[in-house]
Amino acid sequence: MPLRIALVILGVLLIVASLNDVFQSVIVPRAVGRRLRPSYYQARILWIMWPRVARRIHPNNEDAREDFLAAFAPFNLVGNLMTWSLLLLIGYGAIFFALREQVHPALGSFGEALYFAGTSFFTIGFGDYVGNTGLTRLASLAAGASGFGIISTTTAYLFAIFGAFQNREQFVVTVGARAGAPPSGVGLLTIAAHAGVTKDLSVLMRSAEAWCAMLMETHLAYPILAYFRSSHDYESWVGTLGTMLDTAVLMMTTVQCDGGEARILYNIGRHATHDLSTYFRLAGDDRDPGITRDQFDDACTRLESAGLSLHDRDRAWQHFAELRRGYASHLNALAAFFEVPTLHWVGPHSLVESEHIRQQIPPETLEKIDKLQKP
Repeated sequence: MPLRIALVILGVLLIVASLNDVFQSVIVPRAVGRRLRPSYYQARILWIMWPRVARRIHPNNEDAREDFLAAFAPFNLVGNLMTWSLLLLIGYGAIFFALREQVHPALGSFGEALYFAGTSFFTIGFGDYVGNTGLTRLASLAAGASGFGIISTTTAYLFAIFGAFQNREQFVVTVGARAGAPPSGVGLLTIAAHAGVTKDLSVLMRSAEAWCAMLMETHLAYPILAYFRSSHDYESWVGTLGTMLDTAVLMMTTVQCDGGEARILYNIGRHATHDLSTYFRLAGDDRDPGITRDQFDDACTRLESAGLSLHDRDRAWQHFAELRRGYASHLNALAAFFEVPTLHWVGPHSLVESEHIRQQIPPETLEKIDKLQKP
């Protein structure tokens, strides 16, 4: 009797843990906690191993390695469904095994109990095992309802994920077209100056404000979105966020222009970087602006050569460094965590800042990247 009670308690705990995870991951439209959430720990553990495997099996093939990393998010989505279903099957199987005499014919092993739970969960209903009492019949109905609920809510979840991903990527591609490949704040401003569309920057800032708000809401409500990689080379949501923040800070401190919309974008973009880095438990150091004075001067030279009027460099640097400290380290932490090559978002410098990532990229690819970033 004590063993059967323990089996029922174990089964109920597994069922509650799985359904609670589904509820918080799929239904709750906000950031949720991590306790009793198998999907959170599954993603973190898998992501610890996934990049290491990518570097080992594709040490000299950047495209193949990127494709392997891009497969993580879809794989994890399928893994979540499998994990939730498995926990529910084991949970209901434990309950049925504890009540095995109340099933006709009586269940002889835990494997038969899992089979009965599976036919109930997937609403197959072969009829070779039937509950004899109200308790086992109720458990069978609960298993069927759980299976139907998991499939239906997961289907809606997938549509929400892919819709949010497409909305995110539309802006990523737009910024890539305006700021070059890979994008940077200096690149965006110089291209706008050469094209004579600097007056349109305020419109772009407003679009970026809406994009940052969408990014923050969707990526906190559905953290798996952060693992989805862009389908275009040298582009990412982290890089786009950094590009827009650097553009905003340059407009506020360095370039002589109307920085009203830029200030609003800076506030919401910095908020997004802090919230996302906090959720993924990534540390940031607000004392480092992320670039040197020489790099800033190089950026100013590029901006002047494009015909933009600048403020005094010494005062601009002080103000620029102060504002950039508010988000640079958090963005670098996000880029490192998601294996996104850390961008020097201002200035014509190497795409790859992290040395351990740089060593994994073939020399010919690094040479191509450096050519792309030349002014």
